[in-house]
Amino acid sequence: MKRIATVALTALAPVSWGSTYAVATELLPPDRPLFTGVMRALPAGLLLTALARTLPKGEWWWKSAVLGTLNIGAFFPLLFLSAYRLPGGVAAVLGAAGPLFVVGLAALVLGERASLRTVLAAVVGAFGVSMVVLTAEAKLDLVGIVAGVISSASMGAGTVMTKRWGRPEGVGPLAMTGWQLTAGGLVIIPVAALVEGAPPALDGKAFLGYGYMMLINTGIAYWLWFRGIGQLTATSVTLLGPLSPLTAAVIGWAALGQALSPVQLAGMAIAFGATVAGQLAAARAASQPFSSTEKIDRNISMDLSDEQVRR
Repeated sequence: MKRIATVALTALAPVSWGSTYAVATELLPPDRPLFTGVMRALPAGLLLTALARTLPKGEWWWKSAVLGTLNIGAFFPLLFLSAYRLPGGVAAVLGAAGPLFVVGLAALVLGERASLRTVLAAVVGAFGVSMVVLTAEAKLDLVGIVAGVISSASMGAGTVMTKRWGRPEGVGPLAMTGWQLTAGGLVIIPVAALVEGAPPALDGKAFLGYGYMMLINTGIAYWLWFRGIGQLTATSVTLLGPLSPLTAAVIGWAALGQALSPVQLAGMAIAFGATVAGQLAAARAASQPFSSTEKIDRNISMDLSDEQVRR
């Protein structure tokens, strides 16, 4: 039950991210994605850091900068570049392929050996998302594809390295989230100034939209995401990613009047089923934490002499 609760809370992060498109199109200034990235990350990061009342120490200054760049600072601009150069459906499919990056990186860096069921869940989930978001008119752009692939790889690497490095002793996920969001926001500022120029004038709707993006869509969502990484495997967390485009499709239908075809509905069922199957596979792996080799090594380590026992 504890694992189910952790998975459910972590899933709220990609569900929240699924609202980004609707909020951006309905409330925020148009064509300012990098400024939006700064407004999402930096105020939320400063607020969470102030609430945690803890600053990085020693090596955690550069580690936080690296993680913040991978998860936020590089991910946001590359994601927005992909979204501008590609139809939204193609960009969403590239994002849905992110779990495959994490499966491979987690095996290399963390020793998390993904089962065939896990890999199939990632592939089927991406296929289901493609059914939801791709259209026959979708056109490909090399720069957009490269940006989308790198953005997925960046977030995947950030997820794996967040798991690899863990947290400093006595530091909770709130502080870690604040450090990363602050670092990521600072990385985006010069890019936004160079590409978009001065900040736009904001009206009441924009303040409302940015307030939601900062507090709910970023501050709380990333705190839940990083909290989940600390308690679950990196693979298990990333397999929740398809919930984001699925939520975006549901919001588009419910709030924006966008129709859903039978193919899209089937894709949603497939992607959601793959997400559930991936969590079941991860839970199965978590219930068998030791491989046969690890068990042998563990038994050898317990084969102690009387002298070693006395020590």
